[in-house]
Amino acid sequence: MDAKTVIAKRVAQLLHDGDVVNLGIGLPTMVANYIPEGIDITFQSENGFLGLGSAPESGKEDWELVNAGGMPSSIVPGGMFFDSATSFGIIRGGHVDATILGAMQVDEKGNLANWKIPGKMVPGMGGAMDLVVGAKTVIISMVHTQKGKPKILKQCTLPLTAKDQVNIIVTEMALIRVTDKGLVLEELGPEATVEDVIAATEADLIVSPDLKRFGLDD
Repeated sequence: MDAKTVIAKRVAQLLHDGDVVNLGIGLPTMVANYIPEGIDITFQSENGFLGLGSAPESGKEDWELVNAGGMPSSIVPGGMFFDSATSFGIIRGGHVDATILGAMQVDEKGNLANWKIPGKMVPGMGGAMDLVVGAKTVIISMVHTQKGKPKILKQCTLPLTAKDQVNIIVTEMALIRVTDKGLVLEELGPEATVEDVIAATEADLIVSPDLKRFGLDD
C-alpha cells in the first residue's frame, strides 16, 4: 500500500456518520474512496456544492461540474449547488464538521502553512483560511517529510494560513494530535517505529502511553 493510500484510509476512519466534510485538493480527495461501510458522509466543496460525489469515469467528465481544485466531479442524489456567499456562509457559520487539508508545514502549536512559498508560483490559499477557523475539526493529511526534510516543525517558517487551528495530523508514519501540552503521538503507521517518527519530526513529540498502530485493511 503506498503512502498516500495509507494516509487516506486512516483519515477516513476519523469521520463520523452524518458528518459534513470538506476535502482539500490533492491527497485529501482520496479520503472519499475509503469511507467505511455504513457511514454516510456529505461532502461540501467551497466552490458551491453539498453532496460532492466521486470522480467520474474517464470520458464521462463534465467540465462544468468540478471540485474546488478544478477537477471533474459528480454530485450525489439530493446534492445541491449554490453561490459562493452561501458556501462560505456554511463554512463560517460552523456547519462543516471537519475539513481535511494538505499542508506544507505544521508546527507544535497547531499552526498551519499551506498556501504560499515566497518567490514561487503556487495556486493560492483557496478557501483554506475560512475552513480552518470555521470547521469544527481540522485534519491535516500529508506525507511526513518533503525530500527528506521534516514538515512537522517546532515553528512554521512559511506564511501561515492560520494559527492554533490544527487538531489532528495524519501521515504515512503517524497519527499525531495537537494538545495544549504539545504534539501527542497516538498511532504509528504500518511500517514506522517511534524512533522513525521522532527522527523525521523536528517538533518535540509526547508518546502516548496508549500508543497503537493504524488498523487498516490491506
